Amino acid sequence: MMSFPRGSQTQKIRHPIGTRKGPLEVPPPTEKDWPKDDEEDNVLVDPDEELDFLPQPYRMINKLVNLLFDQSWEIIEERNALRETESSQIQPTVFPPLGEIQLNKMPNCMAVSQDYVFIGGAKGFAIYNIYNAKQIYAWEKLKVDVTSIWATDLGNEILIAPVDEMGVIRLFYFYKEGLYLVKAINEVDDTSKQTTCIKMEVSQGGDFAAFLLQGAGDIWLDVYKLPKETWLKKVENPQLTSNPKKKVRQLQLNTLGLTSADQLEMDTNACFKGDIKLSLPVYIMKIKPPKPVTGTTFKSPLEVFAKIKDCYGLGSGQNHFIKDSQWEQQAEIFQASYKKYLDGEWEEEPLSTATFYFLLPSCLFAMPTEVKGPTGMTCVLGIHWTRSHNFFLYSLNRTLKDKADPEGVWPCAAPIAVSQLSCSSSYLLLACEDGVLTLWDLAKGFPLGIAALPQGCFCQSIHFLKYFLVHKGQNMYPEGPVKSQMKCVVLCTDASLHLLEASGTQGPTISVLVERPVKHLDKTICAVAPVPALPGMVLIFSKNGSVCLMDVAKREIICAFAPPGAFPLEVPWKPMFAVSPDHPCFLLRGDYSHETESTDDAGIQYSVFYFNFEACPLLENISKNCTIPQRDLDNMAFLQALPLEKRCERFLQKSYRKLEKNPEKEQAPEKEQAPEKEQAPEKEQAPEKEQEPWARLQRYSLLLQRQSFKK
Repeated sequence: MMSFPRGSQTQKIRHPIGTRKGPLEVPPPTEKDWPKDDEEDNVLVDPDEELDFLPQPYRMINKLVNLLFDQSWEIIEERNALRETESSQIQPTVFPPLGEIQLNKMPNCMAVSQDYVFIGGAKGFAIYNIYNAKQIYAWEKLKVDVTSIWATDLGNEILIAPVDEMGVIRLFYFYKEGLYLVKAINEVDDTSKQTTCIKMEVSQGGDFAAFLLQGAGDIWLDVYKLPKETWLKKVENPQLTSNPKKKVRQLQLNTLGLTSADQLEMDTNACFKGDIKLSLPVYIMKIKPPKPVTGTTFKSPLEVFAKIKDCYGLGSGQNHFIKDSQWEQQAEIFQASYKKYLDGEWEEEPLSTATFYFLLPSCLFAMPTEVKGPTGMTCVLGIHWTRSHNFFLYSLNRTLKDKADPEGVWPCAAPIAVSQLSCSSSYLLLACEDGVLTLWDLAKGFPLGIAALPQGCFCQSIHFLKYFLVHKGQNMYPEGPVKSQMKCVVLCTDASLHLLEASGTQGPTISVLVERPVKHLDKTICAVAPVPALPGMVLIFSKNGSVCLMDVAKREIICAFAPPGAFPLEVPWKPMFAVSPDHPCFLLRGDYSHETESTDDAGIQYSVFYFNFEACPLLENISKNCTIPQRDLDNMAFLQALPLEKRCERFLQKSYRKLEKNPEKEQAPEKEQAPEKEQAPEKEQAPEKEQEPWARLQRYSLLLQRQSFKK
């Protein structure tokens, strides 16, 4: 038999016609459908089309080129399909910014409080007016840059806390256009002993502050009591009115967009008053991470119970009667059971960190009777550490001499990964590493329920929403207080977004707002921020730099916001923004693009853009009419959102109003009303029948009163 060289993928072996056995088979029209197992039995239709066999390495190069071409073609088809779907979809309206704060230095952080914007950057921070974008004051007395900044509203005052590159945090007191330095919390003379501030929290009302510090391979939490009443007495000017800030704020709000350049120059600037020394914060407590659980040192169980005084620390796992030999035996069993998963190099665990909150008095933790203070004053500090199952509660009614032991422990089945406290301090949500969410109603003192995220989803961040109702297709806030009702959005590590709803009588429910992106990774959600001025609205920041406003009730995008084309987001996966809690606006940093040729903006490197929701036609009516009056709630189907006492009270008030409208009919004898009732039509008798039970109840109450008087 004569043989021929084998060709490439397009060439097949050719047999002589005289030596072929069996019936002739017509090959398929394309080589793509040829089976691979009997490839040698197929022949070409035309033997003259056979080409020479490619030698190595050209055969491998040919395969790589074909593979690259196929992959490129798939990407092209995918992008074309994406363009077609985007063109067919209705794109949201994009609104430009209303104002701009021009900066020559790179801003590193930003915070908003009341009518002011605090921007941290090179050698300090600056204060700007949120309405006219005018700089009020710049404190630049550092040798390093400010990397993060917090601003807390204390009513008429603002507490500012910037952190520089060395990790030093300073407290500033801002009152009536005056800036005062309170203290550098962790500044030391020896730089080798310098500690770093990771985060800080100020209690509601500004009575306490906590700072998470790190240094020398250790981490701890320092808690201070702030003498804000003493500060106010030192800086207050009795010649001014008691509350001039609100008048100025209202004037600026009404003249927004109508202020001339001359009027802007007449605005008073803030000044730094370093000659006034304010009282230092009082150091009350130092909290360290819980020690690893080791073998017991007690000789009997009685010593364990004697160690626990007043049940303090019960549940933390520190005081136990488990010996070292038992721990070693348990470790050996664990190593033997999961040996194949534990083999390999172990990475060093990072240093533990903490998440902490200041909690108000409630059924779970009340203020001691001997402590004198205003009602609603913070009394407990809640904290959980990384890789810890426990949420610890520490009383703030102590001094530095007292031992920092927790007064309460809330254990969880898995380590707590993320937690969040609502703005009203009424709800606490604990998200564990296994995807289980536990929601606590702190005011009532019981959990609202437990929910689980979908399989494979793990919590990344939690954002509480102010409770809202949907009335006539529009999201609105109830005018009165709402108890045991909450809504929040949960951003997961896979970039999916979920809505969690819970009530006192119903279990929590989870619904998906945004699915996990599979093909279009540029639409991955990087950050979420609720908008307090718009009920049920959240800002969504995506990896591609887009900023969209979403209605969580309708699960749809309302509109989008974008800076000018010359100022794209430099780091879209980590945007720098701040949403105002008091005004319908937010601020977004945009960096100048050097690729864009512009002579006017040659000296401007960075900008912070001001977006106003009321300036958008789609949102103007929503922000101005976002509250339901109490009288409208009576005729709505949302009475379940109110407490039971309020519902009963309104029902009785409504019934008494009906009695007051027809007093003569109720006071007349029943015998005289009988013929009138027979002659009256059925429509007129209907309201009287409704009033009969209440009339009987009223007569019965009078009878009981008479009997009590006779006794």
